[in-house]
Amino acid sequence: MKPGTRAFWRPELREGMLRWLLLCAWLLACGPAAWAAGTVVHYTQAEMLREEAASFKPLAATVDDSALPGSWTQVALPRVIETPAASDTGKRPVVTTWLRIHLDALQGSKGPTHFYLIRWLAAGQIAVYADGRLRFRSTGSPVWNLFSHPALLLPLNLTADSPPPKILLIRLDSLPSPEAGISSFYAGDSDSLVEMAAKRDWLANQLPFMCSAAFLAVGLFSLAVWVVRRQPASLYLFAMAVLNATRRWHFQLGPEKLIVSDAWFIWLTLNALMWQSLVTHYFLQFLHGRAMPRTSRVMLAMAVVFSIVTLPFASVFPSLLALRPYAHLLLISMATVIAVIGLWHSWRSRSLDARMLSTAFFCNYAFGVYDWARLKYVVDLESYYLTPYAAMLLFAVFVVIMFRQYVGALATVEQLNTGLEESLKNRETELAASYERLREVEQREVLSQERQRLTQDMHDGLGSSLVSALRVVEAGRLGEAEVAEVLKGCIDDLKLTIDSMEPVEADLLLLLATLRFRLGPRLAGAGISLRWEVSDVPPLDWLNPRNALHILRILQEAFTNTLKHTHATQIRVMTGAEDGYVSVIIADNGGGFSVEQALAGGGKGLANQQRRAQAIGAELLLHSSAAGTTLTLKLPEKRP
Repeated sequence: MKPGTRAFWRPELREGMLRWLLLCAWLLACGPAAWAAGTVVHYTQAEMLREEAASFKPLAATVDDSALPGSWTQVALPRVIETPAASDTGKRPVVTTWLRIHLDALQGSKGPTHFYLIRWLAAGQIAVYADGRLRFRSTGSPVWNLFSHPALLLPLNLTADSPPPKILLIRLDSLPSPEAGISSFYAGDSDSLVEMAAKRDWLANQLPFMCSAAFLAVGLFSLAVWVVRRQPASLYLFAMAVLNATRRWHFQLGPEKLIVSDAWFIWLTLNALMWQSLVTHYFLQFLHGRAMPRTSRVMLAMAVVFSIVTLPFASVFPSLLALRPYAHLLLISMATVIAVIGLWHSWRSRSLDARMLSTAFFCNYAFGVYDWARLKYVVDLESYYLTPYAAMLLFAVFVVIMFRQYVGALATVEQLNTGLEESLKNRETELAASYERLREVEQREVLSQERQRLTQDMHDGLGSSLVSALRVVEAGRLGEAEVAEVLKGCIDDLKLTIDSMEPVEADLLLLLATLRFRLGPRLAGAGISLRWEVSDVPPLDWLNPRNALHILRILQEAFTNTLKHTHATQIRVMTGAEDGYVSVIIADNGGGFSVEQALAGGGKGLANQQRRAQAIGAELLLHSSAAGTTLTLKLPEKRP
């Protein structure tokens, strides 16, 4: 035995639990009489008078008990009102039962007094008269009163100083079927009876109601869990909570009028009990893992047929109340099969959750049979209904099952997390080593690519210019000034190549500023003024060193063409952004030239510009006239 279990079964704890259970059993067995502390009289005898009629007679504000037709007979309480015999037409009359009690034992008592009727059961109405004057009348419909049958607590004297009444009349109107019944009652000290009624109401109504409300709240939470996680157990719990609340409707509401018709109320309570048993059957299969497809299909078909046959249509309802006892027999038979099969498979599967649920359902089944026998007056009318307490047990078992599944899921997740952590550590070690190797390879590759790029650019730009200048110098065709100009161009090429390697962080304006810094003095030395009219443009996230060098080369070629061929005195540099493109515009006021002839003549300058623009996904537009030349470089904001 585990240490926690051994501590739980300590002798002093077992003795305390036994005392508590014996106290509860004594309170339930003795009933309200055990709680009476003041002057309270328990009336178990009364005089009875029966009237039979085709319909209920209207209630009168006052009644003279001596003027009622018929003779009074002495009867014992609690009392079952016999069903009247059928008339010649085959119809049974309604019954009005009068009970007369002489309150002689209360005469001479001082202080407020109360009347407390433990229970009355009838498909009809009840009214109470004190000394011939109407003191109370029920407000519910006959069907609701048959299901609800709450206790009745009302004051006997109107003021604290007035004496209690001498005669109490109880009028009980009931339909011929089912049989009506009325319990014994108490009369006497108000404080004692109010306390007595409150304690019994707490045990019989309030405690089951609170558990049912908690059951429903947990069921709604389970529905939300099922919507998110699609766990079958959560859906079963929600269905059980809703069906249980519907089934216990008449235990949880007072004598108020129903929000639905009597016909629909009977249909809802009967079918809620049917479907509650069926949901339990499916949940048990889910827990013990032993599928019974044929049995399940038969029970499902029975439930569907039962729900359809008992639909509260106007032509069917008059017989639905009479068919209620037979419907209860069908429900008991179905619950018997579910209880036996559930217990058998649950104990064979050794599933603790299935065993707990099957045991709780069997208790619910046994208590239901007891309450059904009680409705048939086989059991004492004044005893407690047990099915509300069975619902409390069912709720507790569902909570334990969900808690166990939740804890089990957490343990599974913890085990998986532990395994994943170990796997992750091993993988991290492998990835770290692999990353280190890849980083070294990548560094070597980047260096190789950058070396190749610089080599190619030096060969195509600076190298080509130097070779051309060298050949011309060797041929003796250039003067010192021209050689100096060629060398300046080569130096500019070298500086731009170096500038392209600087990080510009997608900032085109920073790249243009670099170009202005490098070429500005050369333009000023040539007598060309530079107007800088740039504005903010969106960043170009694809602007790496390779692409930056392409842009610098395109713009450098534009400036070089202006210096060599156009005889311009002014160059304007502008920027703009439109339709997903960033534009760089270089315009001069030189003499201009024919763009078509320049392209057709095979010049390398324009061809290189076009090639570099295509390499970066840009568009190059060139327009030249007598008023000047304009080059527009349209750069995409996002490179495809």
